[in-house]
Amino acid sequence: MLNGFSKEDILDGKIYALLSYLSILCILPLILKKNNPFVLAHGKQGLVIFVAEVAIWIVSIVIPVLLAPLTFILLVLSFWGLIAVLKGEFVRLPLVSNWADKISL
Repeated sequence: MLNGFSKEDILDGKIYALLSYLSILCILPLILKKNNPFVLAHGKQGLVIFVAEVAIWIVSIVIPVLLAPLTFILLVLSFWGLIAVLKGEFVRLPLVSNWADKISL
């Protein structure tokens, strides 16, 4: 077991876990591979990032100066998640993982 996930779960779910960090595509892994704990963990974090992206776009209508820095932070978090998936690991992303833990599917 690596990071609490079996090698089979990691190998079977790597492609789906990668989709978790690509904006709205985060929904696909949560639907298609929700029985894979590796994919589910990454999918929940990806969903939190996606919801945050939508919230930032809405808030930026009123306060446009927030768009660039907050979007950059979310891009960095997504990139960090993608790198973790490629390494076959799971990283608890700051702020994101606390919200992701509250999601039950």
